[in-house]
Amino acid sequence: MTAHTRTGSAASTGTSSSPIAKAASVVALGFRSPRLWILIGLVVAISAGAQAIGPIVIPLGIASVTLLPMIWGITAGAIVSGQRLKPLPIDLQQAATVIMGVAVLFLCARLSFTIGPNIPMLLQAGPALLLQEVGHLFGTIALALPLAVLLRMGPATVGATFSIDREGSFAMVSERYGSDSPQYRGVLSMYVFGTIFGAIIVSLIASLAASLGIFDPLALAMGAGVGSGSMMAAAASVIVSAHPDMQDQVLALAATSNLITGVLGVYIGVWVSLPLADRFYKLLTRNKDATLPGRRPKATGAMPTSAVKTVEETVLEKPTVRVPLWVSMLIIGFGGLVAAAIAAKGFSGEMVIAYLVMGVLVAGGIALAKVTRGKVPAIIVVMTIGAFLTSPISPVAGWFTTVANTIDFLSLITVMLTIAGLSLGKDLPMLKSIGWKIIPVGTVAIAASFLLSAVVAELALGLWG
Repeated sequence: MTAHTRTGSAASTGTSSSPIAKAASVVALGFRSPRLWILIGLVVAISAGAQAIGPIVIPLGIASVTLLPMIWGITAGAIVSGQRLKPLPIDLQQAATVIMGVAVLFLCARLSFTIGPNIPMLLQAGPALLLQEVGHLFGTIALALPLAVLLRMGPATVGATFSIDREGSFAMVSERYGSDSPQYRGVLSMYVFGTIFGAIIVSLIASLAASLGIFDPLALAMGAGVGSGSMMAAAASVIVSAHPDMQDQVLALAATSNLITGVLGVYIGVWVSLPLADRFYKLLTRNKDATLPGRRPKATGAMPTSAVKTVEETVLEKPTVRVPLWVSMLIIGFGGLVAAAIAAKGFSGEMVIAYLVMGVLVAGGIALAKVTRGKVPAIIVVMTIGAFLTSPISPVAGWFTTVANTIDFLSLITVMLTIAGLSLGKDLPMLKSIGWKIIPVGTVAIAASFLLSAVVAELALGLWG
């Protein structure tokens, strides 16, 4: 498929041009387009370089900050796409946005392969472990969302506060709002903040809570399972240091709680917390937020009408870019295999098999979502079938679990966030508008998720022991 552009009918009919006419341009990119190969080269080179650098640990007293390869990937991608000297062309940034929507489903497929083998553990979990998920569900929405509204974060509030925004959140928000939406940029801001500072924030809070002596250590262990492996590990290590005689129980409960949050978080996020956050946001703003899609900001002394028109035209001039699904999947697969080989310090045919299975799951999920007109989200299809493949009732569970483990989970995240970084140049003004606001909002979101979950677990332990 070659690259081509179709413009609106104004050019052919002789009518005067307008922003709407400019918006009608469509660009299709395929492997025969030399421009697409520029994007492919950047994806592979940046993600491979980031994976080769590896993690860097910065000790900070009782805690530490670990800068994983994903940070190098998204940072380098954002610099390439947004630098002023020679920024990445807008159509390639839009193409990266399209590919990103497919990449998050690949990530969900890989995540689902870790769920199946642990289903028996989930069935054995007690009421306290299940109920503590309520804390993770409502903590961020109840406290962080109102704060974000107060700070006027706009529609990005929904994406930044419906959860603590780990990997699966990208797919949930991009499927509901699109990967070019303010809500998606809210997820991205919260993800970057949580990745860099989440572990240190939750470890400090856990240390304070443990020192107060008002929580059962087991309740704190359950609260540690916020849905992030690094945050869970940081919080659990602090709790263990305060109660070394309970190390095994604390670590087991923290890991199980984190697993439950990861499993239930996808389904609850799609059907409960994301719609709830959206409605709560609209209730608090009473649908009068000037930054909501489709609303035009009122002209003020700070932004005259002419400036508003300029902003509107700039947004409308972004071309609509189409990348065939199979092209996106091949780009992700190739980049992912390179990153996985670097992470594993070797290459095997099982890596190819794992990516082929993930590709089939993603294609099937997207197809079913289209057939049902979105009533069955692609992410649910991918996660459910992937979990079944590795569950104890699957005849191929043992073999495929071994195959899936050849793909390092973090290497796929590095590729995904590299693609996200390459799409950020066009969104930098929006991210700058969020700016410092994500610091208090993100801190409250992480703290609320941990503490409210620990409170619920404490009450449940009192009832059931």
